[in-house]
Amino acid sequence: MANERPTHLGVAFDRSLTTSFRNRIYPAYKAQRVLPPPELEAQLRACEEVAAALGAATFIDDLYEADDLIGTLCARLERGGHGAVVVTSDKDMAQLVSERVSLYDFGKGARQTAAEVEAKLGVRPDQVADLLGLAGDPVDNIPGVPGVGRKTAAALLQAFGHLDDVYARLAEVARAKAIRGGVALAERLAAHRDLAFLSKELATVARDAPVTADLDDLEYRGADREAVDEIFDRMAFGRIRSRVPLWRQETAERRGGA
Repeated sequence: MANERPTHLGVAFDRSLTTSFRNRIYPAYKAQRVLPPPELEAQLRACEEVAAALGAATFIDDLYEADDLIGTLCARLERGGHGAVVVTSDKDMAQLVSERVSLYDFGKGARQTAAEVEAKLGVRPDQVADLLGLAGDPVDNIPGVPGVGRKTAAALLQAFGHLDDVYARLAEVARAKAIRGGVALAERLAAHRDLAFLSKELATVARDAPVTADLDDLEYRGADREAVDEIFDRMAFGRIRSRVPLWRQETAERRGGA
C-alpha cells in the first residue's frame, strides 16, 4: 500500500480448508493439509479485521476460496472495462492473467503479464487450468493424470490447444513426433479421462462467486484511525501504526472534503 499507492484495494481470505465447494466434488481436495490450530485461526480472523481497518475492502465466503473471490472481482472489473493487479505468489492464479489483469509477486518484486506466464509455464494463461488438469497439483491434492508431468502436459497443450482438444485428438497424440512416448501417453490419457476433467474443474478459479462489489466499493479511502488504534492497542502493536500510509481523514482533505 505504501509503495504502490493503490486507488482501489480488495483483500480476499479463505474461510476453511474443508468447506469449499470443491470438497463436495472431490472430498480428497486439500485433505492432506493439517488443519490450523485454534491459535492460528484467531490470528487469521485478526488479519481480516486489520485489513478492513487499514481501508481494504475485505471478502470471505464459506464455499468459495480466496482465489475464487479474486477471480470473480477481476471478471467484474474486466466487464466494466477496468484492469486489476492480483498480488500473489500462487502460480495457479496465472489463469486470471489477461490484457487487463496481471500478477504481482510482492516478495520477489516480480510482475507477470500473459507473455511472461507463457514463458514461465510453457502455456498461455487460458491454458493454465488445462495444465493442472493433466499434471495435477500436489499442493492442493489435485490428482491429474497419473504419470503426466507439467513438461509433458505443456507439450500436449502447445500442440493441441485445450484439454477438450487433446481428448478429441487422442489418435494424433499417439502419432505426434514432438511428444515422447505418444502411444503409451494416449493410452494413459484415455484410461484416466474422467480424472483429467475432474482435476481441471478443481483447478479452475471460479468467476461466479457471490461477490457484488463494484469499482466504488473497492475504492481505497485510507485507514480508519479509530479502528486502527483500538485493534493495535488490543494486539499490543506499537510503532507499526506509524507505517500506515494514509489515514481516511487525509483522503477527505485531499478531495476538499471535511
